[in-house]
Amino acid sequence: MPALTGKVALITGAGQGIGQGTALAFASEGVDLLLAGRTLDKVEETARLVRERGVRAVPVACNVKSFDDLATAVDKAAAELGGVDILVNNAQEVPLGPIDQVSDEAFTAGFESGPLASFRLMKLVRPHMVRRGGGTIFNFASSAGIRWDMSNYGCYAAVKQATRALTRAAAAEWGRDNIRVLTIAPHAESPGLKSWIDHNPEEAEAFFRTIPLGRVGRLEEDIGRALVALCGSDLTYLTGATVPLDGGQANFD
Repeated sequence: MPALTGKVALITGAGQGIGQGTALAFASEGVDLLLAGRTLDKVEETARLVRERGVRAVPVACNVKSFDDLATAVDKAAAELGGVDILVNNAQEVPLGPIDQVSDEAFTAGFESGPLASFRLMKLVRPHMVRRGGGTIFNFASSAGIRWDMSNYGCYAAVKQATRALTRAAAAEWGRDNIRVLTIAPHAESPGLKSWIDHNPEEAEAFFRTIPLGRVGRLEEDIGRALVALCGSDLTYLTGATVPLDGGQANFD
């Protein structure tokens, strides 16, 4: 029997990229899935793929900037799958560019879809995790937060660093409830990264030369499987940390 059979994961941004790769990895370990994403067709396709691996899947249209959408997703996970054991706060709009060129609207959207959405979902799933004896929460950050040259990345980094602070606080406050909270900082073959490469080819080439393993992470095999491992019984003493799944590129010490 797969190691995580009987667990339920709620994943945002599950229609593509890291969200879909993580869903596939969890499905292979017997995890039932609430798949949330802005585009219903995309999360329905992810649901089809994970059902082929023998698990239950509930797709739901969800804009993470909407509290009502987040609450609906959690309620569906409880009603149709029994609760939530694992939360993957993956979805995020990112404000990129020089400070003078990032609008208030873009900066605000970054916070609403990043730390605020994570903050809301963490609080919404906590009672379900307590009832089920604990759980694991994954928030997402980026090595942009510790770049040597913050030019063009200051607003993006500010959003991601705020999320890291929430992770540390939740890990400290909820540890006695057996709820572990971790930040993941990945480099992965996501649509967002591919778009960045297309628009910044010279910077991308230089950036990839700084990755010791010499490649970007695969969505299911490198990122998704790592999250599976972090939910497993061998790593239950790890919480509050930032885990860089980036081939050795960043130093979060």
